[in-house]
Amino acid sequence: MAKGKLRKMLGSVESKASIDLMNLIETQSKITLGIWAVTYAKDHYLAIYEEVCSADRRLREIVTACEEYLQESRKLNEVKPLIREAGLIGREITDNPVGQAAARAISTACAVIQTPTNALGFLFYGAAAVAYSRAGLTQPAEIYDDLAEKELGQALNSLQKIAVCNEPNPVKVKWNC
Repeated sequence: MAKGKLRKMLGSVESKASIDLMNLIETQSKITLGIWAVTYAKDHYLAIYEEVCSADRRLREIVTACEEYLQESRKLNEVKPLIREAGLIGREITDNPVGQAAARAISTACAVIQTPTNALGFLFYGAAAVAYSRAGLTQPAEIYDDLAEKELGQALNSLQKIAVCNEPNPVKVKWNC
């Protein structure tokens, strides 16, 4: 039942924010998307994951390693096994939709370093994690959609800020970098 809710929510969020995110993602470099995804996952989804899976700190260590790679203090071949491990962690949680969504958001954010096309997928898992952690698992679908829509809007604002500061020909949005 809970897995079905997660699948339904991920499929039902077709909003202006998600369309704008897809368009913005398509214009960004791999490094900008990597910086944004890993930072956003750490700031927004790691606490949700650790609250549900309190004994497991592996994803925090993997996110830290990805940050170090993005700051050029590690090599990609050192980080690739950790990204694979993050993916396995994201798939191994099956009994808790909140932890599952948060783990998949974090592991997919790490994978953005290698495959930028995962950037929107990472946000849908993150939006699910936020919606479920804030509303619980017994609300009508509209409640999840509203919370997910707000999360996607915040993510869009975050990516716009990073894009303007990091890209040579950024999308024309005015921000103070």
